[in-house]
Amino acid sequence: MSAARARRPQGYADGHAHLAGELGVLDLRLRLRAAALRRAWAGRPETDGNPMHVADDEVDRILSRPPPLAAGDEEAALRRALAEAEDEVQARVAAGVEGGAFLPLVQLAGLFGLSRWEAQALVVCLAPELRRGYDRIYAWLQDDITRKRPSVDLTLELLCDGEAQRWSARAVLAPGARLLDTGLLQAVDDPHSPSGSSGLARILRVDPRIVHYLLGHDGLDPRLAGLAELHAADASDPAVEDEARDALLAFAGRWAAAEGARPRVVLHLHGPAGVGKREMARALAGRLGAPALEVDGARLAARGDEAEALLRLAFRESLLQQAPLYLSGADALLAEGEGAGALRAALGRAAGELGWLLVLGAREPWRGGELFDRALFHSAALPRPGVPVRERAWARTLEQVLPGAPAAELAPLLADRFRLTPGKIREAALEVAAHRSVHAAEHEVALHELAAACRAQGRHGLGALATRVDVRHGWEHLVLPDEALLQLREMCDQVRHRHLVYDRWGFGRTLARGISALFSGPPGTGKTMAAEVIAGELGLDLYKIDLARVVSKWIGETEKNLGKIFDEAEESDAILFFDEADALFGKRTEVTDSRDRYANLETSYLLQRMEEYGGVVILASNLRDNMDDAFVRRLRFLVDFPFPEAPSRLRIWQTHVPAQAPLGDDVDWQLLAERVPVAGGNIKNIVLAAAFFAAANGGVLGMDHLLRGTRREYEKIGKLFDGAMLTRPGGRR
Repeated sequence: MSAARARRPQGYADGHAHLAGELGVLDLRLRLRAAALRRAWAGRPETDGNPMHVADDEVDRILSRPPPLAAGDEEAALRRALAEAEDEVQARVAAGVEGGAFLPLVQLAGLFGLSRWEAQALVVCLAPELRRGYDRIYAWLQDDITRKRPSVDLTLELLCDGEAQRWSARAVLAPGARLLDTGLLQAVDDPHSPSGSSGLARILRVDPRIVHYLLGHDGLDPRLAGLAELHAADASDPAVEDEARDALLAFAGRWAAAEGARPRVVLHLHGPAGVGKREMARALAGRLGAPALEVDGARLAARGDEAEALLRLAFRESLLQQAPLYLSGADALLAEGEGAGALRAALGRAAGELGWLLVLGAREPWRGGELFDRALFHSAALPRPGVPVRERAWARTLEQVLPGAPAAELAPLLADRFRLTPGKIREAALEVAAHRSVHAAEHEVALHELAAACRAQGRHGLGALATRVDVRHGWEHLVLPDEALLQLREMCDQVRHRHLVYDRWGFGRTLARGISALFSGPPGTGKTMAAEVIAGELGLDLYKIDLARVVSKWIGETEKNLGKIFDEAEESDAILFFDEADALFGKRTEVTDSRDRYANLETSYLLQRMEEYGGVVILASNLRDNMDDAFVRRLRFLVDFPFPEAPSRLRIWQTHVPAQAPLGDDVDWQLLAERVPVAGGNIKNIVLAAAFFAAANGGVLGMDHLLRGTRREYEKIGKLFDGAMLTRPGGRR
């Protein structure tokens, strides 16, 4: 072994050994400063026994000072020893890093671009957090028992040679300088200092999170509790549309492989809730072999005056953890307006000063990339996933959340029926798992359980804008001409096979996916019932739009309300049912004033949203002729609901009476069908009223009760009632 190799110092094995070495260097600096003060204080009377005084021998004991050297030689010897100790520490650091040791102080200096002088300033301020004796020494050196933490002045005295160097280095400890701006050090006024808030008199202390970091503790900054979570590196494939996923992962791979200093990057991912923004951010971090730090941007923005400071803490934590930062709910941070401007500006500054890979998760597109003028900015849309991605998401989620479920059988069916995002898919599966746990279910997970949970995912948002219609009727209740029934079944077929036609066969590249229909006919002819039947057949929710809440006299408000309806419907794939739609989307008028022009725009806007919406939209009108012709031509289905003739009315009368209802022998359905020319809705009302009459009078539904029910219905609709019409020749009813 060569002499040079034999003399090479052993590298530090860990951060604790490194800090012990740095404290050894600091001890020599303190001894050097103590020697200078003793010389300056020569002849000053001692104050032994005063608890407010630190004696010289106590300082020597704490610093483990060897026997004093001859006057004049001590300071020179200490300077030589300090230089040797500094060289040894630097050599051992280099050897330790080369050997793969993780030295937090070295890592911290690299992350924040600290000079050796700045790192030593950190050690000066850190020492009282590591060994209690340093607070007594600092009090002695500052000639004040209350000053147990180093001031700016003491730090400069310990680390600088001569006044010129002190003046130059003072800028490093000034507000806005790197150590204080990043929050590694905190400078506070000393209330006991006669100098008040003088810059030199300010007390320096290491931020508590940095103390823990330097000691090797990995926990998140407790000030971020409730806002941030750290997730381990995840190399799994996110359930995101292939084109968007592949482009983003390829970019991350190129960025990670780039030589030299990599640019700061800000990725703005936008799309509906649950579309996979969080999973994409984790996948990007996983591509780098790093964990992901997730911070709830909406909660952060709600913290008011604390928000800006917490935002910088989040960026700093991202550096400390070497974890890309994912800010969910970024719309709250990027919002325009006077109140949001300061936080938005703080986001731009933090990204430029502390960011490295920042991912913003938002719902809305945003093109304000100039905010990040010191970073590479890119905005990417994550589209609502198609059937293949949904199927993968279902298969993975069922395996994780409901491991006993037949995923291979259920995943394709659920993916085709419900256009849920991966996030909503997981919520639906968790809801089923919780329900089964509460009820101790032992049977195999069934399709209807998951379908019910899927429908529930979109109900919260739509409930404020529309009314959910309970599905009570099936095909057997519909009494319509064969052609109308055929069209209704064709509608169901188009929904079932839309993935095959639009995606696999490619029709979706050029044609609108929305399935729209107009149900036209007199009141009570079964339009709402038909919508119910379709919803029941497809296993989807049916929402009836309340036009009173949609239509507004204020220009632009109607379109805004319609937009909310369709946006919320996307989350659940619900069937939207606009009853009496001609009141909203009637014939376009000649433009004679601004209101006419905007009324026409409302019709055009509805057409646009119907075609963009991949689900089913049903419009109902009592008079088809009232609907705009150009509007009608662009609808997929036009289904007529004619006023029922006697044979149809006979079936309607019979279907409205349950099999278990007690029925009198005198009931003549044929006579009712022939002599009571009303629509199915009226027949339903008559039968129900008659049932209550029967319940109050004998408990058997007879012809007299139906007669009374008919009279009441005629009075309601304004028709003249003649009791003789329900009498056959010979006086028999």
